[in-house]
Amino acid sequence: MSSGGKSGNISKPFACLMVEDDAAFAAMAARVVRNAGGDPVVCGSIADAQRLIAARSFDLILLDNHLPDGHGYEFFQHLTRRYPEAPVIMITGAPDLGQAVALTRNGLFDYLTKPVGVDALSACLERAKLRLQSQTQVPSSGAWFGESPVMRELGTQLQQAARHPTSTVLLIGETGTGKDLAARTLHRLTHPDSNAPYIPVNCGAIPADMFESELFGAERGAYTGADKRRPGLVAAACGGTLFLDEIAEVPPALQAKLLRLLEGREYRSLGSTESHTFTGRFVAATNKSLPDEVRAGRFREDLLYRLDVFTIPLPALRQRRTDLPGLAELLLTDLARKYNRPKPLLRPDDLIALAAHDFPGNIRELRNVLERSLLKTPAESHWLTLDANWLNRSGPPASPAPVITASRPVAPPSPPPQPPPPGRDLTPLDAQEYQLIGEALRECHGGIRRAAAKLGLSPQALLRRLEKWPELRPPADA
Repeated sequence: MSSGGKSGNISKPFACLMVEDDAAFAAMAARVVRNAGGDPVVCGSIADAQRLIAARSFDLILLDNHLPDGHGYEFFQHLTRRYPEAPVIMITGAPDLGQAVALTRNGLFDYLTKPVGVDALSACLERAKLRLQSQTQVPSSGAWFGESPVMRELGTQLQQAARHPTSTVLLIGETGTGKDLAARTLHRLTHPDSNAPYIPVNCGAIPADMFESELFGAERGAYTGADKRRPGLVAAACGGTLFLDEIAEVPPALQAKLLRLLEGREYRSLGSTESHTFTGRFVAATNKSLPDEVRAGRFREDLLYRLDVFTIPLPALRQRRTDLPGLAELLLTDLARKYNRPKPLLRPDDLIALAAHDFPGNIRELRNVLERSLLKTPAESHWLTLDANWLNRSGPPASPAPVITASRPVAPPSPPPQPPPPGRDLTPLDAQEYQLIGEALRECHGGIRRAAAKLGLSPQALLRRLEKWPELRPPADA
């Protein structure tokens, strides 16, 4: 599993932490979890839960809201920092709609109200298992990464880095390009047959005064309120991968501590004199230019050198437009599972509108557009209703328009895209690809090389596609 640092196949039992002080309900819920293929671990307080998550990893969490030593909604914030992708299901006997909405916006998987029946809990667990299954699918050079040249190059670089399991890797790219997904893929390529931990750390989300204790852990009495020893995230990632996301957000005063960890692979928990060694891989990611941050005095130059060992750039979505049909299909499938509803199809015209947009928010923005569109689409509809508000504000692509001079004749406007010929039984996805290829060939006046470059394909890949649709192929290749 990917959540909480585990990896593997969903066919293995998923580890489920149940924080519930009602013994009768806990026994019933534990039976449901076991019937769903899970391994339940039950505790009755937040303190007990903290001890458990410090000692092992969990894939899924059932959390009561009212516990003897605190509120589940407050403990939820700690859980999301430790297990950012583990589905958390909150169960309460005193529902609060405002609280439910706020928690859901912050990543809560589901909010159930007692009394919860066996069927309702079973259905919720099945949805959570689908989420876990989607997280364990290892992206490759196929459907998820796509066939565009830039994504094939990304797959090659990740494979190269995986051959050196302790080398430091720096992922750079715009926001929303999938740096966390690339880090998880690298982890799974490095540890394909083990349960080596994968621990993601959002450096921008940890308060400065808690950064050292969260990362390195703390001994009992190290600070006010430290009534027990608490291991840190570095210890949890030993033998696997520590993913330091938003590395540019680490405060300058704490960058020296991080530098010592990367240089010597040794660390000390807060309040201890004993050194520990980290065995595993550091992966860092940022959407900022670290050389620019160094010049501005916000980032240490020596830390940059330590991170910049194996740097992998992630392409923006506008650099891989031909991957958009498959990516949209995959995202819609995942969203339909999330909302437990049939998956509608994208109209060819809507896909063309999506492909024309530059997506400054990249995959995250695409997912947001598709999610809002899905929620506005009637459940019985066969076609997705693309969000009209997004279409109105997206406007033309942000790419600069070509410069036309007097010596260069202006080409006549391209004819509108034509539908597939009668009698061709194409899937919606093939129909979308058919139109995009036909449009590119018309705009490039039949030039295979230019059309392939426009689509982000190699000429050979375009020719392979034209074998399916010979009517699109021009009489003479330009």
